Amino acid sequence: MTDPAPLSLLLPEAFDGFRLEIDAARERADVILDRPPLNVVTMAEREQLRAVFEALDADARVRIVVLRGAGAHFSSGGEIRGFVEASPEHVSRLAWNVAAPARCRKPVIAASRGYCFGVGFELALACDFRIASETCLFALPEQRLGQIPGSGGAARLQKMIGITRTKEIVMRSRRIPARQAFEWGIATEWVADAELEAATDALVEELRGFPPLAQRTAKKLLNDIEDAPLSLAIELEGQCYGRLRSSDDFREGVEAFHAKRPPRFRGT
Repeated sequence: MTDPAPLSLLLPEAFDGFRLEIDAARERADVILDRPPLNVVTMAEREQLRAVFEALDADARVRIVVLRGAGAHFSSGGEIRGFVEASPEHVSRLAWNVAAPARCRKPVIAASRGYCFGVGFELALACDFRIASETCLFALPEQRLGQIPGSGGAARLQKMIGITRTKEIVMRSRRIPARQAFEWGIATEWVADAELEAATDALVEELRGFPPLAQRTAKKLLNDIEDAPLSLAIELEGQCYGRLRSSDDFREGVEAFHAKRPPRFRGT
C-alpha cells in the first residue's frame, strides 16, 4: 500500500495482527483483523487500531471505513496474557482506544462472521453499523475470567438494548447468535454467510451517495445527544440544521432535486 506522506506519518511502521487496505477509487478503507485462526487482539494492537482510525479520519481519499476479520471469525477477543502483564496506566487507555471507530467522523461498518467476542464485540459496538452473517456469535465472556467488559461493551450495550438484555449477555456470558442480535437491535443487518461481503459492499456504496458533511454532522450529533435531555437534544439538532443550511452541499442538493439530476456533493 502506498500512502501520501501525511498519512504515513500518522500510521504505525508495522501493524500487529491486522492490515489496512485503501481503495481510493471507491473511497473505502478496510481495517482487517488478521491473526489466524481467531484474530486475537493484543494490547499493542488496540493502540495501533486507534492510530489507524485517527489517520483514516484525516485521509481525504476515504469516505467509508469497514472493520472486518480475515477468515472464519471476526475476533475471539483479547489476548488474556496481555491483561495480566499490562500496567494500570495502559489498561486505563483501553476504552479510549476501542472507542476510536465512534470518534471517527466518517461512517464505520463492522462486518462480522464467526466469533465476535470480548474486545472484538466492543470494537463492533463502537462502529456505526454492524452487519452480521448467520454464523456470527456475539459475546462478552469476561465473567468467566472473574472480570467485566472494560472497553465500553456493557455501557454501549445497555444504551442499545436496555438493562435486562444486557445483564443476560454480561452477567451470564451468553452467546447471542446473529439473528437474535438483529432482533434485539444489536446488528443492523443479518445476512447469509455467503452474502456478507456483498451486503457490506452495498452499504458502502449507499453511504457514499450521501453528502459527507451532512453525514459527519449527523454522526456527531447522534453521538453527542445520546445522554442529553430531550430539550437539549432538540436544541443541538436545530443548531446543526442551521449550520448545514449554509453549506454548498445543501445548496447542491436542493438544485439537483429541482433539476431532477444526481447531486454532486463536495463535502463543504
